[in-house]
Amino acid sequence: MKLFVDTASVAEIREAHSWGVIDGVTTNPSLVAKEGVDFKTRILEICDIVDGPISAETVQLRAEEMVPEAREIAAWHPNVHVKIPMTREGMKALKVLSAEGIKTNVTLVFSLNQALLAAKNGATFVSVFLGRVDDIGGDGMAVVRQCVDVFENYGFDSQVLAASIRHPLHVVQAAEAGAHISTVPYKVIKQMFEHPLTDIGLERFLADWEKAMAELKVAKA
Repeated sequence: MKLFVDTASVAEIREAHSWGVIDGVTTNPSLVAKEGVDFKTRILEICDIVDGPISAETVQLRAEEMVPEAREIAAWHPNVHVKIPMTREGMKALKVLSAEGIKTNVTLVFSLNQALLAAKNGATFVSVFLGRVDDIGGDGMAVVRQCVDVFENYGFDSQVLAASIRHPLHVVQAAEAGAHISTVPYKVIKQMFEHPLTDIGLERFLADWEKAMAELKVAKA
């Protein structure tokens, strides 16, 4: 399973990329707005850091406006995948963009029905917002599993992207469900490194080493 970092912060992306585990980046208008920077400039900065899929979202709501906006965004860099909303207008736009070979990420998907429509329309990635499904009493990970099974069964080229990840267990469950990609907040990726037994083991190893070095010094004396 590939790991994307879900952020528009250059500092976070640089740090996450230095760990060697990041395959791509997802952003959205809310994340970019928090940074207070020009959208295009920030996307190009991200493309210079990570050599992988970089998702940048359209903000137009009607297909006739969404398509030219998506074309412009896609032209910024070969790695840019244009995020298109799961709406009727979004699907109209996706039909055109897929025919033109533009790489896309259909966002705000909450059900298998929605994912199926996106896959049939040629989406590169289909982003299932599992955490938000959980928030309303549903089972977001079940939707991820359904999408993986159906895409495989029918041979769709679209990849299932587990989004709205809230904690490290979500990453584990998404991997077990067969998600092709999980896009994960920076803080959650940091938490993935952590385990109390790792900390205890490291402390013990260092303590044993210091004890051995001290005993060696005494023996030489």
